[in-house]
Formats: sequence, structure tokens, C-alpha cells
Amino acid sequence: MMRSTFLIRQIFNSPPKPPMIRISQKIFTNVRNSSNLGGGFSLIEVVVGSALFLIVAMAAYGAYTSLFQVAQLNQSKILAVALADEQFEIIRNMPYVNVGLTTGIPQGTLPRTQTLTRGNIPFSVTLTIRNVDLATSTFQASSKLVEVNVSCATCKSFTPISLTGQVAPANLQSASAGGALVVQVLDSTGNPVSGATVNVVSTATSSIQNTDVTNNSGLLNIVGVPQGINVYHVSVTKVGYSSDQTLPITIQNPTPDKPDATVVNQQASQVTLTIDKTSSLHVTSVSPTCQSVGGFDFNMTGSRQRGSGVSNYNQNLLTDSSGILDLNTLTWDTYSISPIDASYDLAGITPLSPLTLNPGNAQNLQLVVVPKQANALMVSVVDNTTQLPLSSTTVRLVGSGSNSGIDRTLVTGQGFMNQVDWSSGAGQDTFTNPSAYFADDGNVDVSLAGNISLKNAFGNYNPSASLESSTFDTGSASNFYALSWKPANQPILAGENSLRFQLASNATITPTSTWSYVGPSGSASDYYTVTGSPVASVHNNKRYLRYKTYLQTAVSTTTPVVSNVSVTYTSSCTPPGQVLFSGLSNGTYTLTVSRSGYTSWSGTVTVNSAWQNKVVQLGV
Repeated sequence: MMRSTFLIRQIFNSPPKPPMIRISQKIFTNVRNSSNLGGGFSLIEVVVGSALFLIVAMAAYGAYTSLFQVAQLNQSKILAVALADEQFEIIRNMPYVNVGLTTGIPQGTLPRTQTLTRGNIPFSVTLTIRNVDLATSTFQASSKLVEVNVSCATCKSFTPISLTGQVAPANLQSASAGGALVVQVLDSTGNPVSGATVNVVSTATSSIQNTDVTNNSGLLNIVGVPQGINVYHVSVTKVGYSSDQTLPITIQNPTPDKPDATVVNQQASQVTLTIDKTSSLHVTSVSPTCQSVGGFDFNMTGSRQRGSGVSNYNQNLLTDSSGILDLNTLTWDTYSISPIDASYDLAGITPLSPLTLNPGNAQNLQLVVVPKQANALMVSVVDNTTQLPLSSTTVRLVGSGSNSGIDRTLVTGQGFMNQVDWSSGAGQDTFTNPSAYFADDGNVDVSLAGNISLKNAFGNYNPSASLESSTFDTGSASNFYALSWKPANQPILAGENSLRFQLASNATITPTSTWSYVGPSGSASDYYTVTGSPVASVHNNKRYLRYKTYLQTAVSTTTPVVSNVSVTYTSSCTPPGQVLFSGLSNGTYTLTVSRSGYTSWSGTVTVNSAWQNKVVQLGV
């Protein structure tokens, strides 16, 4: 005989009273007394009467259906309680050794789930059976806890019925073999996670597959587990959370961080798994002027590992045709981003790579991409204390050996727009063709690719000329920094200020946009005459920009020349603290990084791949 103790919890709510229906006798009396000539009803009275009748009928129908639903719900609850009690009666009359699940711990003859019909209503019955240990032992069972859960998917507003009880053998404690497996589930900060589903599967035999949940302390103590070395695969899940698991020892992963569990007779073994709320990442791939670039391939790898050199997350990903990718069930981690695209390189990443994704966060990731040009080196400059990106930092790259001709300087946090060819001629309003422009006065010569000069007629150059560029779009409201051109020095014979520039900007672009050209002081009578001059502040917070160049000569045998025009700026698509050197050959380069208020850094970097990221930390 076995002792049985049952604790039944069930709460019945009193059925709601049916709604009372009151009909105003006065309304009907008014309708009846408002008859027209001949003792009949008018059309309006008939419509009003019909509407009132419909309202009453609908109220009566609602009351009827409400009463029917309450009665049906009470009937399903009564049947569910009776069914749960029936299952306990079956278990109470079973031999103690058979009280267990067919694939669980303890093992027995009962199925974990089954569908039973009572009163033509299908109910789902789920059993949970646990070994319960004595206070003096953590690995030997003294009794069994039985929980019966009855749910009804077809019953409206049905709350599952849960009954629990405890059964014990005839003797105080059975001298069973096996040990205990204690599963501890924590979140990313080390706090316990309750209500997490723990699944334990034996890799040595298919007869053990135990599923249970952690208690308020994030613990699940499974008692009476048959012994085995690295044979118990443990996994944990919870709705809205990441998952975690132990791993088998394989050739590919010979030293997993969390190997499958070992259980020894008469001993307790512990497994600690970590889960937390999942996070989402909204990824966009754009050009430096905020234009969407679809179909960009990149790799994202997490820093957390499941074994030596084996990352938990390592995926090749692709943005869609609109340059968007949403990742909605990511585990908190620190992720590194690198391009694997055949056509584009990464020119910047916001936030910086590697990026930290915290639990339960929704974060944006912007990938700024440019057309691919041989090998590329991205330099990311950060403050060594805060690890925040440092803009306005000068980065110089100088080649050596066969690359000794390379000497480039860029400034972090600044994008640039430039033009080096005008040979396609005038007539282009928006800058799409890089070798075209908006208009000229007819006195310029652009026939030689890569140059603007005065037109020559019969051996003599025109005394002056002007050219107006197409409209450059930075993609968002921007701040402009410097206007530069090449060559910096013009022929002496052409005279002083033989090459001058003005800039015009607008916040929006419309068919009626006007372009007011001004110089560095913001005045229309002023001109940029020195390359690298700061751009007037009147252009800040504008999105669209044009330049106008003026050429003149003091003698007809000489002409000023323009071969390159560029303007630096920052916008929402300018990655902070980053620059990209592209079109590089393999080799060793000297990198120098300097910023006002910080100690300069200098070192060598070897370029030997299609794309690589060099992180430089500056200190005060």
C-alpha cells in the first residue's frame, strides 16, 4: 500500500447575472398615439417602431448567448475538474514503481500528454511527475510529486485546471540507484530565471526525455537520474528569451564551454545555463548620401563562444532590395561586422563595430557602403577611456616600398563630395552623371577630361568664364566644413585670384529652388580664393549644395585650370570616428592618427585582404 496526499486548487467564479432588459412603455405609447389620418401609422412611425423592435431583439439575443456561454463554461470546468480527479484516482491505484512518465525521470508507464474527451469536449491532459528528495539527501527520492494540468483549446474563456498531489511508497524511502542533476538557470546579470522550461535528453538511450520548469530560485532538481558520463543533453527555453544548452564533445568542438552533463550514482551534478530576453537589430545599408543600397552581403559574428574558437553566432547576412534587414530574436552579445559583398565595401558602421547588444533592446545598425576598389582599410578612432568614436581626427596613410607613392589624409566623421570630370557637358540639374554639370556661360573648355579651362580661340584664351555645378544631395541636413580644389597654385601670368569659387545651398529641392551664391563670409560679393577654406556657416543644416567656379586671366596666352573640386561635410549617414582608404595594394603602410587635445598615435599596418578594420585608441 502507498500513502497519498492530494492538494487540489480550483477557484470557481460565480456566473455573471444575465443583463436585464427594460423597455420603455412610454416610447410604445407615444408611437401608438401618434397615428395619422385614418387610424394607421406613417412611414416614419413604422421605421422607428421597427428600429426599436430590432434593438430589443438584439438585446434579448445577447442575453441569451451570454447565458449559454456561462452555462457552457461552467460545464467545461466541472468536466475538467472531474477529469483531473479521475487521473489522480488512476495514479493512486497504480504500483508506486509505475508512477512516472514513459520517457521522463522518474520513468514509469504514464504518457506526458494525452487528449481525452468528456461530454463531447476534447481536453488536453498534461502530467508532470518529479522525484522529491528528503532534506537529508539531494540525490535519493523519498516520494513523488504529481501535477495534472487540464486545458481545453476549443472552450471559450477557459482557464486551465491544475491539481497537484504527492505519493509515497510503503516504506519511508526507497534505496534506488542513480544521482541528482541540478539545473541552475540565470540571466545575463546572474539573477535566477523562474518558469524556464528545461529539457533533459539522454544521448545514450532514447528512453529518457524529461521536461520540467525551474522554481522561483531558477533551480530544477532532478532526482534519481541513471548515471552516465557526458550523456545528458540539457537545454533551456522561455518565451521571449534566448535559449541555452549543453553540447556534445565532438571532433569539431572537442572542448565545449558547457559539455553534456555527467551523473554519478549517489552524487549531485550541477549544470548552469544562461538565458535572457531576446533583442532585435534593424539593419540598413546606405550610401554616404543616405541612398538605400539593396542586397548588401555582410558577416556578423558574436564574441560569446560555445567552445574554443567556436562562436555562438556566426552568420552571413543580406539586406533586402530596399537595403533593410530585421533580426528579431538575437541573443545579447558583442557582434563584429565585416563585408563579404562582391560589389561594395563598408565605409562606416554606426554604431562602431564591434557593437554591444544588450538584453531586451531594439537597436539600429547603419552600414554605409561604397563601390568596391581593390583592397580597403577602414580606420576607427575611439577614446581609450569612453570607447566612443572621435570625429575631427586626422588620419594619414603613407605607403612604403612599391607603394611609396601613396600619401593620403582623411578626417574622421566627415564625408565629402567631389567632381573630377566635366567632359559630358552642361544640362544636368541633379548630380547623377559624375562628368556633367548644370550650366556655363559658353566661355569654358571642358573637352579635355579632368579639366576646366578658359576657351581658346585662334591661340588666345577668353578673358573670363564661369561654370555652375549640378546639385549635390548629401541625403540629410548637413554641416559643411571645407572647400578644396586642385591644382592649388595657378599660373602667375594669369594674375591674382585667377580662380575663384562660390557656394549655394538649399534645405529642400523643388522646381522653383533658387540658388544664391556666396563666399566664405556669407556675402554675394565675397569669393573663396584659397583651397581648403572653411565653408560659410550659412550653409549649415542644409541638404543640397552647388558650387560655381569663376576663371579669369590677365594675359590671353595663359589660363587657370581646375582638375578637382571637393567639399567635406557631415550628415546622418556620415559614420562618426571612421575613415576608409580604398584601392590599396598589398603591403605595409605607416598610419598616423592625431587630434587636438589627444596624444598622437603612429604605427604600421599590413594590408593583405579585401577589407579590414583597424581600431586606434587615443588617450589624453
